[in-house]
Amino acid sequence: MIKELIVVEGKNDAHAVRQALGEVDIIWTEGYGLTKKKLDYIAEMANHQGVIVFTDPDTVGEQIRSRIRAYVPQVKHVYLTRKVATKKGDIGVENAALHEIRRAFAHIQQEQGTQVANFKIEDLFLGGLMGSKQASDYRLALGRKLGIGDSNAKQFLHRLNRFGITRESFFQAIEEVRNGECS
Repeated sequence: MIKELIVVEGKNDAHAVRQALGEVDIIWTEGYGLTKKKLDYIAEMANHQGVIVFTDPDTVGEQIRSRIRAYVPQVKHVYLTRKVATKKGDIGVENAALHEIRRAFAHIQQEQGTQVANFKIEDLFLGGLMGSKQASDYRLALGRKLGIGDSNAKQFLHRLNRFGITRESFFQAIEEVRNGECS
């Protein structure tokens, strides 16, 4: 059972997460209306029980995540891909299947205290994640497998380094994706 406070954007997201994970502690930001009072509460909870940020895989979700990260650097992160969070053109946590939410929470990420550049842009080229016809598809599948979400190449590289993904797990995941072993 997850003991940390889970931060989502809205009431429907909270409902979907509770359906997937059971009775967990959740607060919602009410979209981009994240107040200083809520940020203070999130900071307090990060010290007491830990916090996991689980926002929509869109621009607003990433902005909310960034605001929380800047205020409370020790939070953990969980990502959904746009593909699994989209329903009839609407992107959001509430649209994801319950098994996708559970799957995302199996890959909780925590930023490393000091970011080491384990990966360089050349690694993305080498892995086919840049400069190839299937680069976007590979990043999507690999981001899902590693639990860092989908993004453009620059953000993908940043997440690999920020979350301390090892070179071994990166290249192993690439091989699995190439062999069709997408989970």
